[in-house]
Amino acid sequence: MIDDWLPWAVLLAVLGLWTLGAYNRTTALKAAVLAGWTTLDAALQDRAQAVAALLQATAEPLAAEAAARDAVAQALVQAQAAADVVRRAPATADPVADLGKADAVLAAVLVRLVALVEQQPALLADAAVAEPLQVLKVAPARLAFARQVFNEAGAAYNAATSQFPTRLLGSLLRFGRAGRF
Repeated sequence: MIDDWLPWAVLLAVLGLWTLGAYNRTTALKAAVLAGWTTLDAALQDRAQAVAALLQATAEPLAAEAAARDAVAQALVQAQAAADVVRRAPATADPVADLGKADAVLAAVLVRLVALVEQQPALLADAAVAEPLQVLKVAPARLAFARQVFNEAGAAYNAATSQFPTRLLGSLLRFGRAGRF
């Protein structure tokens, strides 16, 4: 009688332990994605504060370049809105992709504003302009590092959730796809 149910009990125990291990592994990888997002979000917020400070400090001196300033302000609002969406679900692919696009637009229009500021030595001497400009000069390296950490964590999570047999548990345990920034 024991011989009839013992193999089934062992099989059920093995499946249960495997499910627990798969869940713990993907949960740990998702935690790494969230940690990567925290670092990336901090870098994005620091840059956003520097951009806002630069826009405020250059409002009067660059009044003739209102189009460039408006483009940066609009791109900043879009990037911050996209980041707000990602904050709700950092390990979701579509919002992260949207943030990547918004960030690329902001970076592109910011280049022009920084060039306009750097052409005016009087502005560079002003601390209200020099400080945010210094933050903006180191921001690309900081963002690149944070982006790399986030993307590597997302790639590891995606690889784990797409491997057989963990993929079979994906819908049951709600494993989604992490985005690439």
